[in-house]
Parts: sequence; structure tokens; C-alpha cells
Amino acid sequence: MNKIAKLGLLACLGIVAHGNAVIAKERPNVVLILADDLGYGDLSINGCPDINTPNIDRLAREGVQFTNYYTSGPVCTPTRCALMTGRYQARFKDMEGAFYLGVDNIGLPRDGETLPKALKDVGYSTGMVGKWHLGELPYMQPQRQGFDNFFGFFGGNIDYFRHCDKNQNPDLYENGKPVTDGKYMTDLITDKSIEFIDNHYKEKDPFFLYVAYNAPHWPYQGPDDAPCLADGSNWMKGTRNHMVNMIESLDTGVGRILEELKNRGLDENTLVIFSSDNGGDKLARNAPFSGKKGLLRDGGIHVPLYMRWTNAIKPKQQCNQVAITMDISCTVLSFADANMNEQTDGIALLKSNGRPVKSVERALCWRNGKSGEQAVRKGKWKYLKENKGKSEYLFNLDEDVAESTDLKEQFPKIFEELKSDFKKWEDEMPYKQSLFGFELRDFYAKKVSNED
Repeated sequence: MNKIAKLGLLACLGIVAHGNAVIAKERPNVVLILADDLGYGDLSINGCPDINTPNIDRLAREGVQFTNYYTSGPVCTPTRCALMTGRYQARFKDMEGAFYLGVDNIGLPRDGETLPKALKDVGYSTGMVGKWHLGELPYMQPQRQGFDNFFGFFGGNIDYFRHCDKNQNPDLYENGKPVTDGKYMTDLITDKSIEFIDNHYKEKDPFFLYVAYNAPHWPYQGPDDAPCLADGSNWMKGTRNHMVNMIESLDTGVGRILEELKNRGLDENTLVIFSSDNGGDKLARNAPFSGKKGLLRDGGIHVPLYMRWTNAIKPKQQCNQVAITMDISCTVLSFADANMNEQTDGIALLKSNGRPVKSVERALCWRNGKSGEQAVRKGKWKYLKENKGKSEYLFNLDEDVAESTDLKEQFPKIFEELKSDFKKWEDEMPYKQSLFGFELRDFYAKKVSNED
């Protein structure tokens, strides 16, 4: 990278370059908390009438609320890939769909760059607790992808009490070794997160802790549901009351982590980020948006994002910048004074003084090869193709967050402009996934068998 380009990158990240030195604020610890399948409207701060989330609400009010934040995909694996790499998942082979049970031999590339690797390079201690879902082969696992410590599970979902998958296979590990523990998974993730903080709070160098809760992803089990163990027959069955209990348990866990940071004197210099990997599923409340997990309507991809750093970020701020998963990665890199590579697809959402960046117009794109959906968000406008490509729409999201009124006939130039933006984006992506779910599993199973 030439000197002018490097100065431009530093300016984008809110860091001041002076001669050959980089001057920045003291690098913060980073605690990145990710919920799983949390609906935008399932937090009391967003108007939920039946779920109480005082700790997540407090976190939001004590920092910045990003009102136009989107995940890079409508399901688990793609978003987590983008979060760990800072790049669209379509830049990686077979990372555009959620890995089904039995898809255990594909994942992040062996020698790819990741957020935790970049942070380790500048002196951060790195730890992860919870759901990985980015590959199970040894070189794909968290400790080979930049994490010093890992406690959690590799697959997409597990029984909250027995910690096994739908086929009753155990899936709980600590630093690569199988472990057993009968505690409710949400509580266990919280306990291990606090343990990591306790083990690192005295260190001179900062730490990065990725807390990947599996709540409120199915199986739908609240903390008091131990007798109702999940199996293949009821794995996805549940009631709204299950969801309420799961999310309130998640909120309690967030509160315990925030309290531990305070007790250890770390809350002033810790950047805490809270979000979800995609929109809520069938039991969720995604209001005021339409659609749900797995779809490219806003209910599937428009989720909460809150950031708090009391040393730098003033409370009760809102940022309307249209943002996407990779922006979280770039924001963390900016405060850590770290770089991943020149192909990062995000922008830093906060300046070095903690204020939100000035809004810029950009075209963000989504593709769901399994359903044939496409989408583009640019400013207030959203282009959407759905119904296996048979239906196309243009929505003004400033006036119509529920995506109910198609405006393509009234604004044909904008409609065509966004379609063109999508084509330019798709032409830039090196991969276009064609196999999903069991097809992907069966393809790789045959491939491995043939190689044997």
C-alpha cells in the first residue's frame, strides 16, 4: 500500500498519522456479544411488550444505537464468516448458506486472515465462548483462526442442557478437547466469558472476547425446561413463552458480563458490542419489519447493533448510517490500530473520539442462492427480488419499513440503478454458491469418499 493510500485508510479509521508514527487513543478491550436469531422487536427497548431486557437496553442507552444495521446474510454461517473476515461471505467458497448437520468438512480457509488473527498481531489476547459454526476440521477451528482460548460448540445448534446435536452427538469443547457440563448453555457461556475476563483483567495488553450465545436459536428451551429435553422429534417445536424465557436469560447473562467488567475496573476502557447474527425465526417478533430469518426482507437481516465504550463514546447517541456486518470488524480494527488486508468490505462506524462517522451513501448487497432472492440497500431505497426471482420491488424504507408499497413504477431510474449496483457487486464476487443444506453435505461426503 503506498503512503497516500495508507494515510487515507488511517483517516477512514479515525486515526491520526504524524510522520511515520500512528497516534491513537489507548486501545480498548473489546467484548463482542452476538445473539443467535434475535428478532429486532424482541428487545424491550424496541417496543417488545412481553420480554424484559433491562441490561441490553442499558447497554444501548449508554452508547450508540445503530438504527440501520444489517447482517450480511439471513442465516448463521454467512454472517459469522463476514464478521470474522471483514469480507462478504461470497468471497469464500461454500460460505453463503448455514452449514447443516453433517456438513463438517468445509469452513474458513486454512491460511485466511481473520479479525482475531489481526488483533493478536498487535498484542491482543483473544478468546471465544459459544457458537462457532464456521467449520469443524482442525485448521478451521477457532484456535487455528486466531483465538488463544475457545470454549463452545462447532455446530449450528445444540441441546441447551445435554450439549448434543439433533442426532445426540456431543458437541462441547474447550481448547479442542471434549468436555461435559450439565449447566444451561446460556449460563455456561456467561460463566466462561466471566472466567476469561478474570484471567486477563490484570494484563498490560488488551483483550478481545467474542461471546457467541446460541440463544434464542432452537431447540426452544428456557432455563427451567430441563425435563423437556430436545430430540429429533421436537427439536424445532416450542412456544412464545419459551422464547421469552430464553431471551430474558440471555439478557441476564449480558448484565452479568457488564457487571464483571465494572467490578474489575474495565468498563471505562472496554468497547462492548451487542448484535444478532440475523433476524428472528418463527417465534420471534421482528416488528416493525416484515419477513424473518432466511429471507431478505428486513425482518431477516435488519437487527439491533449497540456499541458502548464509556471512555470515548457519549451515551444516548443514534447513528443512521446504513451499515453491515463487516463494519463491526472494521470498527474493532480501527480502535485496535490493526489491519487485516486491503480487501476488507466494511467501514469504521465510529471515529477515534467515539462519535459516529458522517453518513455516507453506499450500496449494500445480499444474495440468497437457495431461495433465488437478491437485495440492495442504498440510502433510503431498497431493491428486492424474491419468489424465486419472479417478483421485483422497490421500497422507500424511510417511509415504509414494512416493505408494503412497491414503487418501481414511480421511480424506474432508481429501480434500474439499484439493479445495476447488484450486478456490479455480483460480478466482483469470486464465488456463487449453488449447493445448500443436505445437497452440500452429500456432495462433500461423496467427495471425501472418492478421495479415500
